[in-house]
Amino acid sequence: MGFKIVVWGLGAMGSGMARLITEKRGLELVGGIDRDQNKKGKDLGKILGGESLGIKVENDFNYTFKDADLVIIATTSFTREVFPQIERAVNNGLNVITIAEEMAYPEAQEAELADKIDKLARENGVTVLGTGVNPGFVLDTLVVTLSAVSCKINKIKATRVNDLSPFGPTVMKTQGVGTTPEEFKEGVEKGEITGHIGFPESIRMIADTIGWDLDEIKEKREPIISNTHRETPYIKVEPGMVAGCNHIAWGLKDGKKIIELEHPQQICPEKEGVETGDYIEISGDPDLKLRIKPEIPGGKGTQAVAVNMIPAVIEARPGLVSMMDLPVPRYIK
Repeated sequence: MGFKIVVWGLGAMGSGMARLITEKRGLELVGGIDRDQNKKGKDLGKILGGESLGIKVENDFNYTFKDADLVIIATTSFTREVFPQIERAVNNGLNVITIAEEMAYPEAQEAELADKIDKLARENGVTVLGTGVNPGFVLDTLVVTLSAVSCKINKIKATRVNDLSPFGPTVMKTQGVGTTPEEFKEGVEKGEITGHIGFPESIRMIADTIGWDLDEIKEKREPIISNTHRETPYIKVEPGMVAGCNHIAWGLKDGKKIIELEHPQQICPEKEGVETGDYIEISGDPDLKLRIKPEIPGGKGTQAVAVNMIPAVIEARPGLVSMMDLPVPRYIK
């Protein structure tokens, strides 16, 4: 039957990955876990909006899925929060893929936990990977891949411009959409407006892979002030209010910005003539410029990367790995 897969977290992202698994040859969806008590005991296929699969959604991981090969975890963005779930999966002998952004390269901010995860995975003979569209692909893996045709690199700049309009209230809050400029500043200071999660991970992944020893990483979050009325099903923004967050991060060496990543996110960018896209510029020999327009869809992109990496993770060496440790990512049928 191929590889048996469990999905932990059946929100929008987890459900999307679960549906995609059912469409892949060589993958078998054998379980679903979600903390929502309203989903417990219901048929997983019905939860996914399809035909019955004869699989009941569970809340108790240890009780249900001891015979699976891998679990995809889609429950949080942070290494510290997802660690207990990774630990339970690994101790049950399962490989893990998580879309928690910080897990794309957890040694960047959680070095001790990264070492602990690596040790646990090796002891249990399984592999743990954090990935997604960003971090995990656009602003790190794709950058490193493009660098392969460089004779010399002086600086790397990569930008992802995307539309927040499809997202719900939680994302709007973390991006500061609908606030005043003053409220935005206060939200950043309190840690309530986070912007993009994953810049330290992407920068460290790039730097470590190409052999750059950075002195420090700096980040800045700026409000994108709207000049027009903008509206989504979840929020209205009037002129002078914040329509999104422009999050910038730099990797510095000897005071110079040698890696620069920028991620402006806003609702209805077309209202002010902003075109979405993914852009990579490598200054060196030769100079390289890559344009992808519009941007790679965040939801579908994350779901696809995670599912397409399943065979590579199961077949990889035991331990904690990043996208840099695995074969070139690719589509699987």
